[in-house]
Amino acid sequence: MSDNDDYVYDEASGDWISAEEARSRAAAVDDVEVRDSVGNILKDGDQVTLIKDLTVKGAGQTLKRGTLIKSIRLTGDPQEIDCKYEGIKGLVLRAEFVRKR
Repeated sequence: MSDNDDYVYDEASGDWISAEEARSRAAAVDDVEVRDSVGNILKDGDQVTLIKDLTVKGAGQTLKRGTLIKSIRLTGDPQEIDCKYEGIKGLVLRAEFVRKR
């Protein structure tokens, strides 16, 4: 059985795709270049600081300018980053509102 005969479930599309296609999609996510508000390239694990106050929808909370967000993850979208912040689950920030620390 070759790699071309293996299929994996793609959660994003909800379809079964070949293992080869899954590897190419994963590589494409790594190729996305995400830049912060001043043009610095962001990578997984970077720390960022907010450059303005942001109201978090659904959390009833406002993150203040200067708040440090640790250990970001890239999402594959050049404008969005996935973050962890205490008290807020599933926080996704726009790259234009952060600066690399």
